[in-house]
Amino acid sequence: MTAAVEKSNCIFCNIVNKFEDTEILYEDDDVCVFRDIKPASEFHVLTIPKRHIEDAKALTPADKDLVEKMLYVAKDQLAKNNLSVEDARFGYHWPPFRSVRHLHLHTIAPESKMGFIGRLIFKKDSYWFVSPDYVQSRICS
Repeated sequence: MTAAVEKSNCIFCNIVNKFEDTEILYEDDDVCVFRDIKPASEFHVLTIPKRHIEDAKALTPADKDLVEKMLYVAKDQLAKNNLSVEDARFGYHWPPFRSVRHLHLHTIAPESKMGFIGRLIFKKDSYWFVSPDYVQSRICS
């Protein structure tokens, strides 16, 4: 018998557990993908772990495969929507610059169609928005 899952204070945990009426674009045992509510381009999705992890700073070496899988799934979503990885932006908001305290990878495409505000909020390799490579390097150290 499995324990009943209760509604959480975390909106993303509630999405994973189907307490929110959010269209899930992809899910498996580990991750879930859905659209960002404030898209920075035509295609803007979030890939999240189903397990609650507060943010990129909370990742441990045991999470390395999960983070790699998140990026793989995000790139697969681009392919399924006929979008180019070369014209896409991937990244994580680095604490304390995050609005939801649940790890999430942004995938934004086409990058070339991002507006001025989006380019600021999701500024490549800034101290508030970091690349998947940067997050990977922090886990392994």
